[in-house]
Formats: sequence, structure tokens, C-alpha cells
Amino acid sequence: MLEVIVVLLDDGMSSTAIMPVEIFHSAGMLWNLLHDRPPQPAFNVRIVSLDGRPVRSPYGLGLIPQGAIADVGGADIVIVPTSGLDLDLRLVENSALLPWLQRQYRQGAYVAGVCMGAAYLAEAGLLEGRIATTHWAVADQFVQRWPGVSWRPELFVTEDSRLLCSGGLYAAVDISLYLVEKLCGHTVALQCAKALLLPIPRASQSGYAMLPVSRPHDDERIRAVESHLQANFRRNTSTQALADLAGLGARTFVRRFKSATGKLPAAYQQALRIEAAKAMLEGGLKPVQSISADVGYDDIAFFRALFKRATGMTPAEYRAHFAPWAVRGQPLLEAV
Repeated sequence: MLEVIVVLLDDGMSSTAIMPVEIFHSAGMLWNLLHDRPPQPAFNVRIVSLDGRPVRSPYGLGLIPQGAIADVGGADIVIVPTSGLDLDLRLVENSALLPWLQRQYRQGAYVAGVCMGAAYLAEAGLLEGRIATTHWAVADQFVQRWPGVSWRPELFVTEDSRLLCSGGLYAAVDISLYLVEKLCGHTVALQCAKALLLPIPRASQSGYAMLPVSRPHDDERIRAVESHLQANFRRNTSTQALADLAGLGARTFVRRFKSATGKLPAAYQQALRIEAAKAMLEGGLKPVQSISADVGYDDIAFFRALFKRATGMTPAEYRAHFAPWAVRGQPLLEAV
């Protein structure tokens, strides 16, 4: 059996540790038991904390480890869950984890950071020059803190040279099933997912993100253009017209707009339109073709392709994920 070590950390989301424990424990076991077959466990799962003591959660749930990280010789998989949002404090408090992760990786382990757990892999220097992901809401903070990492916050799961990261709480499921499939094959992973009523790992978190259309800046002329675009995003406005609004030459305007917002003007307008379309899909039953026209795209095929590139989902899939149950045709059961 493969050895899985799940590290418990104070003040994190407990599910980012518990879900991997349950998935790895179930692989090769639960499906067989449900079908009256001999269990064939694929993993031995151990739960440890930094010092072997119980850890606390911010909502009162205590978790008791089976030992300390010092008790672990080698491992095939190491899972690092989230800790609290105060990253500076947590990295100091949990600094003993960093050399331990480096040693486990050198000894051949797959090391996985769930959601903000990726911070410990980055702080240990393991992600330098590698692809990684994390929760979309902290992506900018991670980019600034560890600029040598190739952050891909649009992805749920990344793997680069036995270093894995995932974004969001539920991505603890994604990364665990991904590793089950990688190390035990698709059949075992599919059986595990079916037994637990879980979907096979998702690829993109773009549809879940509420990312700002642009980053903060102090360029007042560009802010004026942004305000104009936000009020008139449905209309096609030429770059020259926007440059005239800013009182700048076209080339200077494009350069300053990209420097201030991180996007070219056309990409900025597309982002505004996609955000508007997402809000319409979340809130009602308007046909996709009507939404496409309402946000400025007469070509519905182009709109669908653009929407999927931006969110990782088709408009219909997005509505199925995020619209209220009644909109999706699945009304909530009500007590009589």
C-alpha cells in the first residue's frame, strides 16, 4: 500500500484535511464493500500535526492526530491543507513544516498543497519556477509574494514534478481523486468517486471566480475611460475613440491602459461583458441567445466560445452550476 500523510494545521478549514483522508481511505475499499467483494485498500492514511498535539479550527472543531511530523519516516503522498488567512502569522507559526516538506520531497513523495496550503510549498522553495494554483481570491497576494512561481489560478489542480496544488475547499476532492487516478488507475478512481457520490476532478475554477475586471491603479485618465466602458460595455467603441476620451494618442493610450489595468481595451470590454452575462445566467431564465445580444454579441457561437474560454464552462453549464434551484428546474422541497 501507498503511504499517505495528511498534516493538520491550526485555524484552517478542516474539510481540506478530512476529505483527502476519507477519499484515500475509501480507494479500493468502499466500492468493493458495497458490492460484497473483498476490500483491496490502496492507501494507508496517517494523520499528523507539527508536534503531535490536537489542532483547533476557527469554528470549534478539534482534530486529533495520530502523531507528529517527526514520527514520519517516508511517505508516498503528503497533503498540506489550509491554515488561517493571516498568512504572515501562519508561516511563522508553522515554520517547522518547511524543512520537513523539503525532506519528504527529496525522498520522492508527491507533495500536495490544498487551497492556501500551496503557500507552504511556495515558502519552502519547492514551487520556484514551477506551475501552481491556489484559491482565486488570494492569487494576487501569492503572485506578489512568490513571483518566481508560475501561478495558474484558473485551474483547480496543477502538477509539476510531483508538486501538486489545488484551489478552493472542494478542490481537496479534486486533488485527492487526481492522485488516486494517477497512482491506482482510472477504474479505482472512478469506483471511489461513484461510491462517495463525487464527480471526477474538475479542470477549471474560472467559472467560480469573482475576479475584478482590472487591478487597482491611480491613473485618473484611464479611470475615466474605465467608467465610460463600464457604463457602455454593450457598445463597440474604437480604440481611437477611447484614446480621444483620455486625451492621449492611440499608442500611448493603449500602453497606459494595459499598464494600469493589466488588460488591453478590447480584453477589458470582453471581461465586462462576460461578467454581465454571468450575472444574467445566475439570475433568470432568459435564453442564451438573448443574453448574448444583451451584452453586445450578435454572433451567439462567438459568445459561447468566448464565455467558455473565460469561465471553463458553456453558458448552459454555468447556469446549471450557479442559478437558483428554481431557475434550474429543481425546486427545493418544502414542508407541507
